[in-house]
Amino acid sequence: MRQQRADYTLEDLLALPDDAPRVELVDGIFQVTPSPTLGHQNISSLLWLWLHNHAPQHLGAAQAIGVKLSHNTSRQPDVLLHRAGVASAHSILRSEDVVFAVEIVSPGTRRIDRFAKPGEYAAAGIPFYWRIEQDPVHVYAYRIGDRVGPGGERQYELVADGADVIELAEPFDIKLPIAEITP
Repeated sequence: MRQQRADYTLEDLLALPDDAPRVELVDGIFQVTPSPTLGHQNISSLLWLWLHNHAPQHLGAAQAIGVKLSHNTSRQPDVLLHRAGVASAHSILRSEDVVFAVEIVSPGTRRIDRFAKPGEYAAAGIPFYWRIEQDPVHVYAYRIGDRVGPGGERQYELVADGADVIELAEPFDIKLPIAEITP
């Protein structure tokens, strides 16, 4: 079924019924998000648990929570870290409350997770982005850099990647053995 309108806003997204399918709002268009695979969900859950157990108290981990990127765009990262103090009743966070967003690449979302979402997250000012490839699990960690894209927005730069361990000093001291998020 083809959508007739392309001017939906965040308010329209919030007004959807509770039993609506999982959707993201992209440039005023509702996009139904495909159901994730078991492998995808296992990686997501293991990463959430690792972050929940290792992140400092001023950061909280969440899964599949909407993030407002503009008045007509909201995405749902697979996992994210947010600033503590965000009300637990929120189903959509402000981009300024998100410290980093993680996307786990699936066959049906390759182009979106590798290209569209990083650009949108960077344009919204989310400081860090991780992309996780499956089979084998490989983590790519990015941070907002000084490089400016064609539209004038800052872009991510790769700071680390690995299939064995990811070590980072930001957004907190991280030494993540990839085996701990591999199902």
